[in-house]
Amino acid sequence: MYRSIFFLLPSWILLLIFFVGPILLTFYFSFTNLALTGAQAQSTEFIGFQNFVTMFQDPGFRISVLRTIVFLFLSAIIGQQVLGFLLAILMKGKNTTFRRTIGIIIIAGWVTPEIVVAFCWVAFLSDNGTLNMLLNSIGLESVAWLFTFPMISVCIANIWHGTAFSMMIFQASLDDVPKTVEEAAIIDGASKFQLLFRIILPMVKGSIVTNMILVTLQTLGVFTLIYTMTGGGPGNSTQTLPIFMYNQAFVNYQLGYGTAISLVLLVIGIIASLFYIRSMKVQI
Repeated sequence: MYRSIFFLLPSWILLLIFFVGPILLTFYFSFTNLALTGAQAQSTEFIGFQNFVTMFQDPGFRISVLRTIVFLFLSAIIGQQVLGFLLAILMKGKNTTFRRTIGIIIIAGWVTPEIVVAFCWVAFLSDNGTLNMLLNSIGLESVAWLFTFPMISVCIANIWHGTAFSMMIFQASLDDVPKTVEEAAIIDGASKFQLLFRIILPMVKGSIVTNMILVTLQTLGVFTLIYTMTGGGPGNSTQTLPIFMYNQAFVNYQLGYGTAISLVLLVIGIIASLFYIRSMKVQI
């Protein structure tokens, strides 16, 4: 036993330094007036819950929470979750060549770095971008997509980037559904919709919850995609919590306030995960 602990000790030390340590520092800094410049940068003081009081009184924070919920609902819950499941259903039972070909096309968007995805969508949706060139070629007027429909634009980009992850999870889950159960339901007269909603979905419920939690946590942390495409604008129309946190911490130089916002973001992720588990009645 002691020998195994000795071999695991380096891993524990690394976890303490690079995982537990930053979490504890985040909790501590969120209750201080830590700043990057000025007198507060030289003498950091413990200020209790003042950062959180300031945060909840800040209209910009409330708007950012609303934008985060909209972005999460459209791009993760409806977009990646539903589209990923539909793609997995459509590919279920198809031959290996078809599944491999479609899979490679979809996964290409997922493996592409987020900054590259952002620049690709900027090039596609900008005023002189590919989409407006196509519209002009058929006699339609150009649209300033990133200015007129900023939230929809970043949601579509995030869906394109992340749907492959959901598709792969659902593919693996659907492949584990016993064919004998499906065949028995069809013999008993079940329609395709009844087979889907009464047989398949209850059997893959655990995968649905797991995927929803992972996609939610990933979407809550999306920063590079939105910041590159819109910078949180126009105005604050796409200013989600990560963008708001960045502005407070590294534009306004208030690191303590920024880390307090990061804790709220963490709490939102925990609440959403627990809600998914309770609503789907999955045991963990």
